[in-house]
Amino acid sequence: MTPTQDDRGPTTTSGHIAVANLNAQVIGLTAQLDRTRSAQGGTALLTASGAAPLVDLLLLRGQVLGRVADYERAAELAEALVRDAPDDRTAQLTRARTHSTFHRFPEALADLDAAERYGAARAELDAERAAILQAMGCHAEALALRRTAAQCHPDFTTLSALAVLHAERREAAEAERLFTAARHHYRGVSPFPIAELDLRRGLMWLGDRDLPAARTWFTAAVRRVPAYAPAVGHLAQVDAALGDLEAAIDRLRPLAVSSDDPEIAATLAGVLRDAGRPAEAEHWRTYAATRYDELVRRRPEAFLDHAADFWLTVGGDPQRGLN
Repeated sequence: MTPTQDDRGPTTTSGHIAVANLNAQVIGLTAQLDRTRSAQGGTALLTASGAAPLVDLLLLRGQVLGRVADYERAAELAEALVRDAPDDRTAQLTRARTHSTFHRFPEALADLDAAERYGAARAELDAERAAILQAMGCHAEALALRRTAAQCHPDFTTLSALAVLHAERREAAEAERLFTAARHHYRGVSPFPIAELDLRRGLMWLGDRDLPAARTWFTAAVRRVPAYAPAVGHLAQVDAALGDLEAAIDRLRPLAVSSDDPEIAATLAGVLRDAGRPAEAEHWRTYAATRYDELVRRRPEAFLDHAADFWLTVGGDPQRGLN
């Protein structure tokens, strides 16, 4: 079921400019935070207004560029923020997002409960809870929250969230309707939300093994944000599945260098192996193995399953993957 909808609109800021602006914002807020601490002898307490925006930007950059280090820095800041402002609802919401990023879902839900006690808005709490429940596989509970939000406020955020949930439930027809509706409701200029929506749409079709449809939406996401690591990686995966190993390698090589996510290196290792380049494949396999070992020690909830898949496939140690 290859989609026929226009994959180009709406008009947004250039992806290159948006990434440059994102980097500049992270650098600027980091410098501002450092200056505040330095002016107070390194003892300044973090405030939600000062730290929460930086955490959100780090999470966004980590997602866009495939940087686990950004996720980890965001988590450190969120922990410090809650330590310094334990009764602040924004601090609790911020830490909930970082806990969710690293699949620490019970802790994230506890943070949301605390944020509710300190006066967080119900709509924001429900959106965060729905995302966590969805990640935990509790689709029925998440669906109830997502539907209510979309009925009360049918905008890009609520419709896209509902579309992604239907996509994960393999309800392609309803998901397609909602993906299209969400695009029509987009009123922003940032390319990141639309690129993510197109990525999720592509993942739905990839799960259904409709490679042409998946390619359409991964290409749309990369065209909008050329540095968007998840979309580039999945587009390379489709290239490889369609037999174009050289195109896949060309996409993955620079990404494996710029990203510290071992999944990228593991994918490249597999494609290089299939292309008959064992020496280069071994280099990236070894790198991925080392990174998975590091991350599983620090963040087992987020990386243990991915590491197991790695050892079962290109990692070369199926027994380790089963343990």
